[in-house]
Amino acid sequence: MKKLLFSGSGVAIVTPMNGGGINYDVLGNLIEFQIENGTDAIISCGTTGESSTLSPEERKSIIKYTVDKVNRRVPVIAGSGSNDTKHALELSKQAEDLGADGLLIVTPYYNKASQQGLIKHYYYIADKVNTPIIVYNVPSRTGCNILPETYLELSNHENICATKEANGNISSAIKTFSLCGDNLHIYSGNDDQIVPMMSVGAKGVISVFANVCPKECHQMTSSFLSGDIKSSLSLQVEFFDLIETLFSDINPIPVKEALNLMGFDCGKCRLPLSDMQSTLKENLKNILLKHKVI
Repeated sequence: MKKLLFSGSGVAIVTPMNGGGINYDVLGNLIEFQIENGTDAIISCGTTGESSTLSPEERKSIIKYTVDKVNRRVPVIAGSGSNDTKHALELSKQAEDLGADGLLIVTPYYNKASQQGLIKHYYYIADKVNTPIIVYNVPSRTGCNILPETYLELSNHENICATKEANGNISSAIKTFSLCGDNLHIYSGNDDQIVPMMSVGAKGVISVFANVCPKECHQMTSSFLSGDIKSSLSLQVEFFDLIETLFSDINPIPVKEALNLMGFDCGKCRLPLSDMQSTLKENLKNILLKHKVI
C-alpha cells in the first residue's frame, strides 16, 4: 500500500494578491482559518492558487511561507507541474527542498501528450525526487486525459502515490480502482462529486469549496470515512448550489470573490482572468447569505 499523504478534505488554497504582489498577511489568515476548521491538508500553488501567473520567486516564497506557517500541523502539498518535463522536475525539486510533504503535478497542458508520453513524463520526475507525487488529471483545462490503464503503469512507480481525478467520469474512476487497488490513492478533484467518488473508494477531496466552507467540507469527508454516509450525502446535497456557483465563472474568480465578501482581502485574479460579471457576483452573494457564510 502506497503512503497516504492525507485522508479527508484538502484545500486548494487561493493566493491573495495586493496590487502587483502577494498578500502574505491574508495568506497567513487563510491558513489559520483552514486549520482551525479541520482542513486535513493544504495544497499550495495549484490551479486555484493561480500558479500559471506566479513568477519563480513568488512560487518559491509562497511555498516556503506556507510550509513555515503550517509548521507540520497538516501536510503541505505543493503544485509543481509544467508542460515542460525538465521544468516540472526543477519545480518539484525546489518544492521538496522547501519542505513540502507532497507534490501535485498536473498533466502537461497544450502539448497533448500521448499516454506513453504521460508515463515517461511522470517517471522522469518520480525517478529524481523523494517526495510523494499526486498526479493531477483535469482534462477540461489541459486537453489531456489519463486513462485507467495508464494509471496502472504509473502506480507501479513507488513514488507516485495518488491522483487528483477531475475528469468527471465515475466509471473511469471505478476502472482505475479495479486496476490499481491500494497501489494508487484517489482524491476527488470535483467538489460536486466528493461523495460519489468516495463511494467508489476515494480517500477524500482536493477542494475549491473548502476555501469558503472548510468545516463543512471536512465534515462531509470525515462523516463518510467514519461510516455516516447519510450525513455526508446530506452535506453534499445541501451545499450543491454553493459549489455550483463557485464554478459559475472560471476558477478561481468566484472563490476569490467569495472570500473577499467574507472579509478576507484576497484581491483580484491576475490577467488573463478578469472580474466576475455583476449578475454572477450578485447570485454568489445571495447563495453565501443563504448558507450564512457571510
